[in-house]
Amino acid sequence: MNPLIREIKDQLLPAYSPDEAEALAWWVAEECTGLTRTQLLLNNLSTFNFQFSTIIDRLLRHEPIQYIFGYTLWRGLRLSVTPATLIPRPETAELVDLVLEKLSPITNHLSPIIDACTGSGCIAIALKQAHPEWQIDACDLSEEALQIARQNALDNDTDIRFFCHDILSPLSPKYSLVVSNPPYVKQSERRDMEQRVLDYEPASALFVPDDDPLIFYRALVALQAPILAVEINEALSLETAQLFRDNRYTDTQIFPDSYGKPRFIIGRMA
Repeated sequence: MNPLIREIKDQLLPAYSPDEAEALAWWVAEECTGLTRTQLLLNNLSTFNFQFSTIIDRLLRHEPIQYIFGYTLWRGLRLSVTPATLIPRPETAELVDLVLEKLSPITNHLSPIIDACTGSGCIAIALKQAHPEWQIDACDLSEEALQIARQNALDNDTDIRFFCHDILSPLSPKYSLVVSNPPYVKQSERRDMEQRVLDYEPASALFVPDDDPLIFYRALVALQAPILAVEINEALSLETAQLFRDNRYTDTQIFPDSYGKPRFIIGRMA
């Protein structure tokens, strides 16, 4: 192993598994030296400077590396992220893939579209890149998140209309397709989450009350878009699907994520 990678990895091992520590070590080394992985392998660097030490101290406090460096790589996109935005997850990339797989054949009927609770703008940007002809809006309650989303759209050469809106309030105009990864983690599920998520990512984008865990899905079905595609809480898949069917989405299907967990719903009005 490259001496520099070994040195960084060893520093991280008290807080991370060996595989995760090594992955983080490569990211830190590439970012701080400006060298590619191949270049690092060819140059047996072993200098451990203050810049590395500061970053490692932050990682040892479980601060997400994406926030430390200000970006993440997700579904082929480089996206800026800050503590005002969730770090886009692989499951959300699967939601985009599902929408493109199931709905692209009816592309002529899909404008306009809205990405509700857009956060970093990842869903809207990925859909717009796949279908530049789609008219896509995106909204979020957080103006700080929207600033990041607008910059991400600009950086990834996508034309999207972003606006500030609380999806729990009525929304116009009407949309043909609503896509959303809304807050869906129950407060009682906090105990099962990684500390780095609890300490650093925006709680308002994650959690819902235990006594009303489908609050955002009730708001989404109230928009009465002909098609609704969402990421969901795996523990509430049946309840969420029933909510869809009770609100005119008679053609409602639950889809699994790559781990086989019920993670997505696409609902269509009859």
